[in-house]
Amino acid sequence: MNSRRISPNRRNTTVPAEAEGSRYTYPAGYIEDILRSVKTIAMVGASADKTKFSYGVLRVLHETGYDMIPINPNPKVKEIRGLKVYNSLEEIDRPVDMVEVFRRPEELYAIAEQAIAIKAKVLWGQIGVFDDRAAQLASDAGLKVVMDRCPKIELFRPFWKPRLDLEI
Repeated sequence: MNSRRISPNRRNTTVPAEAEGSRYTYPAGYIEDILRSVKTIAMVGASADKTKFSYGVLRVLHETGYDMIPINPNPKVKEIRGLKVYNSLEEIDRPVDMVEVFRRPEELYAIAEQAIAIKAKVLWGQIGVFDDRAAQLASDAGLKVVMDRCPKIELFRPFWKPRLDLEI
């Protein structure tokens, strides 16, 4: 069984990659701790199209109580769900706890550099969005890193959802 950690953590329990359907594994409680601690999430690749997966994830995270900042490079998109849209991470005028990425994996390294530059605390690559170099860069800069996972799905995990004090 392959088991992999992006960055060291005090906990020593990992979930095997095969059990999760991802090549990335994290210590027990790692993802839960992130989702409990972050308040402001910048979503790179947010879409105004209600049929897109990123729209649904943004909607659920926003309705759950996270302060969402949609990032969409299209200058015609001014708002999504009533939230002001920024064209890049550098344009954001307030602190960001987590950068969640809905872009192609080959764009992740540059986004990791931007996340470091804006002093984000977490870099999160959506399902199918992962890059070992970007993960290492962010981890080396002190960011927590999650790759190939969806925060919306993680919020619904039955083994810790009841402890979140969130109405989902």
